[in-house]
Amino acid sequence: MNIPCLPYAAARSFPELRWADLRSPGEFQRDHVPGAINVPLFDDAQRAAVGTLYRQASKGDAYDQGLAFAESAMPELLGQLLGRTIEAAEWQPCFEQLGEQLRGGQESVDLGPELPEQKPTLALYCWRGGMRSRSVSALLQALGETVLLLDGGYKNYRNWVLKQTEGLQLPELIVLRGPTGVGKTEILARLEQQHPGSTLCLESLAQHRSSILGAVGKEPVSQPSFDTRLLQRIGEMGPGPWFIEGESRKVGDVILPANLYEAMEKAHHWRLEASTETRVRNLMDDYLISDGSVDAIREQLPMLERRIGLKWVGQLDRWMAEGRAAEVTEVLLERYYDPLYAHSDERREWSVELTVEDPDLIVKMLRERTSI
Repeated sequence: MNIPCLPYAAARSFPELRWADLRSPGEFQRDHVPGAINVPLFDDAQRAAVGTLYRQASKGDAYDQGLAFAESAMPELLGQLLGRTIEAAEWQPCFEQLGEQLRGGQESVDLGPELPEQKPTLALYCWRGGMRSRSVSALLQALGETVLLLDGGYKNYRNWVLKQTEGLQLPELIVLRGPTGVGKTEILARLEQQHPGSTLCLESLAQHRSSILGAVGKEPVSQPSFDTRLLQRIGEMGPGPWFIEGESRKVGDVILPANLYEAMEKAHHWRLEASTETRVRNLMDDYLISDGSVDAIREQLPMLERRIGLKWVGQLDRWMAEGRAAEVTEVLLERYYDPLYAHSDERREWSVELTVEDPDLIVKMLRERTSI
């Protein structure tokens, strides 16, 4: 039984392929091929149990347990992969034969780079193109389906992403900078609406605001997921120059590719200014939008209180509990964020300086962009 097996760089040239990720939900959540659906052969607990048996008992015990888990999941798995119900009488004999091959140490499939006359419409992968994806592809092949296997699995895809990000060719960049609360992310959204493909919002990609309180109301992504999202977004961008917000090398826990960070440092730096009133309002609209935000902020306040002085220890937390979020925000801007920003950008030269309250802000920014 021969199944076509291609690396991601080749497989991605077939836009009609549907991608199915057979890894556990936890593996999938960390990162996955863009557009892939998760059809797990094992859930997270089952995967851990099989791995423990493999390490602490024997390969045979691990195979037996894995086959038992897979058999119970097979009706739903086949339904998700094929979009129709497959009766047990049809798939079970093939499954049992496959199980005997695995127990006997036989390869379930022969892999090759040749595509059949009938082009595959379904691509499967697991972690390294091993037992999970080979077994399911063999079963589907036995049922008369034409599938493609991702050579090297997710690991191959991840290596491709790293190679692509290392070789990024970037146009000129316009880096938007300004004190905390000027609304850079919102301004990028407005620019994107007026000129699609002109903005690269790193905080949106990372799901983190790049500060101590940056994860409040967000679900920060992993480094691999950020890399995937960044590469996908760059593929959607139009010609430069691109607008991008100013960041350090890290956005939350994710690290920017070195070439992107270097391009940002050499870019055109535009300074955005806003009144304290506007900044406080922006921050409250952003941070207090979801349930549980106040509790999440209060968890982090002791760290910030200690940094701005002993007399503030406990004070900001009490104000937050009393609903005095605006006062808390103003104190943090004045005593923590503004001095921090002023120090980080004290030697920077500004190409353009703008006020965010200007009703013609977006028009002026797009006009300035055309002069670069």
